[in-house]
Amino acid sequence: MVKNRKQNRRETPARQARGEGRREPNKIGGSTHYDFTGKNLTPYGGLLPIATMLEKLGFQALVEETITCKRKTRSMTLYQFVLGIVLGLYVGFPRLNQLRFIARDPILTGILKVSVLPVQTTLWRFMASLHLNVAVQILSIQQAMRERVWAAANVKLKSVTIDTDTTVHTLYGKQMGGRKSYNPKNKGKRSYQPMLTFIAETREYVWGELRNGDRPTGKQIRQHLERAIGALPAVVQTVYGRADSGFYCREAVEAYEAAGCQFVIVARKTARLVEQLRQAQWKASPQTDADEECEFRYQPSGWAKPYRFVALRYEKTAEETEPDQVEQYQLFEVREYQYRVFVTNMADPIAWVVWFYNQRASAENLIKEANNDAGLAAHPSGRFDVNRNHFQLTMLAYNLNAWLMLFNREPTDTEATKMRHTTLATARLRFLFIAARIWRHAGRTGVSYSDHYEEKATFQRLMDRLRRIAARTTGFAPVMTPALR
Repeated sequence: MVKNRKQNRRETPARQARGEGRREPNKIGGSTHYDFTGKNLTPYGGLLPIATMLEKLGFQALVEETITCKRKTRSMTLYQFVLGIVLGLYVGFPRLNQLRFIARDPILTGILKVSVLPVQTTLWRFMASLHLNVAVQILSIQQAMRERVWAAANVKLKSVTIDTDTTVHTLYGKQMGGRKSYNPKNKGKRSYQPMLTFIAETREYVWGELRNGDRPTGKQIRQHLERAIGALPAVVQTVYGRADSGFYCREAVEAYEAAGCQFVIVARKTARLVEQLRQAQWKASPQTDADEECEFRYQPSGWAKPYRFVALRYEKTAEETEPDQVEQYQLFEVREYQYRVFVTNMADPIAWVVWFYNQRASAENLIKEANNDAGLAAHPSGRFDVNRNHFQLTMLAYNLNAWLMLFNREPTDTEATKMRHTTLATARLRFLFIAARIWRHAGRTGVSYSDHYEEKATFQRLMDRLRRIAARTTGFAPVMTPALR
């Protein structure tokens, strides 16, 4: 019998996907219960990628083979001390007494394989036991790590630009080596004047040293540039150099030319140079911000041969430039004009040379990042040798972020000039300060992150790349394609 009722003529509706019930929001207020019974919780879950990268690249063996220390450590090994201090700097604690805030953090102690970090006095005794030459040893460790990172991250830069600059660290204690010298923001106060060199394309710190407050001599500048160029990866074939007027000397030019570098250095005002500017043939400069431009060959006193000088000049306005502004923009005044003068061995047009030098402003930002975010300006000891070693450990922590970002770049980032820079402060917020829980079960240890973490896809991609790092007979196999060039 055929049923012809209305209820039998309706089509059976399709089964809908089962929707997740909407949860009520958590109601947090002044009377909300709290306790301290949570176990194995950490706010620094982002240390896992750092630990993975260092383990896969053989950082421990490199430290143990390179750093020499006659003092026998008891509470931790030499490698654990070095790694603990560097990770503390990376987290954001530039002073040893601040490590007590993370002394029992489960992920940090798990990476170091200790139950708790030693007390402040033990850390100070370790730092005081390191010889002055440890600073150079840490630089050699960074050089070796850079080679390994470039190989594993598939960085094939054949041409790089190195930016060299100095910075002023005002001292407020009785640190050894402090001098009353050039210190425009705190005139009359003692300071250090470290020199630093960065790779512009990857934002890596390549070489540097903590110096006393005196201006560097020509011999010191030459040594610094030679060592910085020598610390570049072997794949680099062409080097460009940029420096401000503090490096305007014969020794700097000779160091660049001996290494086959093309360079641009800001010239300082001298009587002979001003006379050359007056005699030069000036023309309009539509491709720069200046009113006029010129170029000429000039041999400063004591230099081996004449070099190409390019200059810009700006007409003075009714409101004359303040002295501090003149120093900042490296202009010097002659009656009705202000000048910017560069010495270079490049054959490119004047506008391109000026544009190329103006890109050096990123180096000042990198130094500011190292000072403010990595804690470079915090000199914890009264001893110069301790501060010098602490300086290099701080820059090692800075480089950890630069190396991690090379592994974290997008697959479309194939040109170094177009790769965006992620500062240490931003990287901490995105990839370091991640709430996590460490668990142990059946002999296994794991880390659990929140399912609300917004960067989980990026974090997963980064961990997959780091875990694929593997050593081979000729180095490290690349884990990313295509190459960064």
